[in-house]
Amino acid sequence: MKIAEADILIAPGLGNSGPEHWQRRWSERMATARTIEQDDWNNPRLADWVDRIHQEILLSTRPVVLIGHSLAVAAIVHTAQLRLKDTKVRGAFLVSPPDLERDDMPEEIHAFRDVPTDPLPFPSMVVGSTSDPYASYERIQGFAADWGSAFQPAGDAGHINAASGHGPWPEGLLMFAELMKRLKA
Repeated sequence: MKIAEADILIAPGLGNSGPEHWQRRWSERMATARTIEQDDWNNPRLADWVDRIHQEILLSTRPVVLIGHSLAVAAIVHTAQLRLKDTKVRGAFLVSPPDLERDDMPEEIHAFRDVPTDPLPFPSMVVGSTSDPYASYERIQGFAADWGSAFQPAGDAGHINAASGHGPWPEGLLMFAELMKRLKA
């Protein structure tokens, strides 16, 4: 599938993605991409995030490919298990899923816990770093296995965000292109 044939829905994580984050840069470069905006980026409610993701999918006029980072990965997986059976979602690119079961995770995201472990109903790729402060490399690989996702190692890349030096993230674009090649329109 070509990017021009899909609505690319980009879902930022907790606190939103600032202008230097790769997600914002990608949304500006891809003509068919748009960011899924949330009403409250700092005090997220799972039901609200799931509803907004689902609403954006319903509003799409072409097949959908989701791009999620951090907490939005959990929201996408919850959405997929609750509402995305037999929809126009063709795939998902899931970057830096956090381990929400850890005791050191902020209380405001506890509602996102109990992330489903069933395979996703569409092809997906999970990208993980060996030095992510929010999930061990093994845990990220486990998410990929649970969800039936291809796993793509990112090396020593932190949380794969602007703070870890991943502004444009051209390597990520190459990974995303690999996923797109496997998807059917």
